[in-house]
Amino acid sequence: MGLRIATNTASIAAQRVLSKQQKRAEHSAQALASGSRIVNAADDAAGLAISENFKGQLKGIAAARNNANNAISFSQVGEGGLNEVSNILVRLRELGVQAASDTVGETERGFLNNEAQQLVQEADRIAKTTQFGNTKLLDGSGGKLEFHVGPAGGKENIISFDFDADATTSSLGIDGLSIADKGDARDTLGAVDEAIQKVGALRANFGAMQSRLESTVSNLDVSYENLSAANSRIRDTDIAKETSEMASANILQNTAVSVLAQANQLPNVALKLV
Repeated sequence: MGLRIATNTASIAAQRVLSKQQKRAEHSAQALASGSRIVNAADDAAGLAISENFKGQLKGIAAARNNANNAISFSQVGEGGLNEVSNILVRLRELGVQAASDTVGETERGFLNNEAQQLVQEADRIAKTTQFGNTKLLDGSGGKLEFHVGPAGGKENIISFDFDADATTSSLGIDGLSIADKGDARDTLGAVDEAIQKVGALRANFGAMQSRLESTVSNLDVSYENLSAANSRIRDTDIAKETSEMASANILQNTAVSVLAQANQLPNVALKLV
C-alpha cells in the first residue's frame, strides 16, 4: 500500500476497534453496576420480554401471599375469640355441677349464680366485639367472603368462605342461664353441653379454613422461589463472565490506543519524502 497523507486508513481502523472496545467495557460496567445482564432491550429482546412477564407474576404472587397470610390471621382472630368462649362454657359447666349439689347452701349458690351471670355477659361481649379490621367475626353478621390468593384473575385464584359464625349467647342457648337453685343448675348442664358442641363446630370450621390457607401459602412460596430462580437465570448478571469481559475490553482498549497513536504517525513518514 502506498504512503498517503490525506487519508489515514490505519488510524480509521484503529479508531473503529477502539470504539468497539469502549462499548464492551461500558456494557460490562453497566451490567456489573446494575446486576442485570440485559442492560437494554437489544441485548436480549426475547429474554427481556420473558423476564418482564416473570416480574409481573412474582409481584402478583407476593401480593397473593400477603392476602393468604392476612386470611390466616383472620381465622386465628376468630378462633381465638371462640377459644375464650369455650373456656367460659367449661367454667359455667363447673359452676352448674357445683350448684346442683346440696353441699352448698342457698347463699353460696347465689354467689355461684352471680359469677355465672357475669361469665354469660362476658361470653356475649366477646362474641359481639371480636373483629378483624371492620369485620365482626362472631356475631353472625358475616356472609360469604372471598380471599384472592392467586397471581392472576379467575375463579381458581379465589378461596370462598361461608362466614356465618354466631357465638352470641342467644345463638348458643345460654342467654337465660341461671344456677340460682338446684333444678336450674341441673338444667343448665345440658344447655352448656350443647353450647360447647356448637362452639367446637365453629372452631373446627375456622381451623379447616386456616389449614387450607396454610397449604396455599406454602404453594405460593414454592412458586415464588422457582419463578425467581428462572428469572435470575434470564436476567441476572454473571459476575465472573462480565468481569472477564471488562478485563478483556480494557486490555484491547489500551492496545487500540497504542496502535492509534502509531497510526497517527504514519503520515509523517510520507512527509519525509516531500
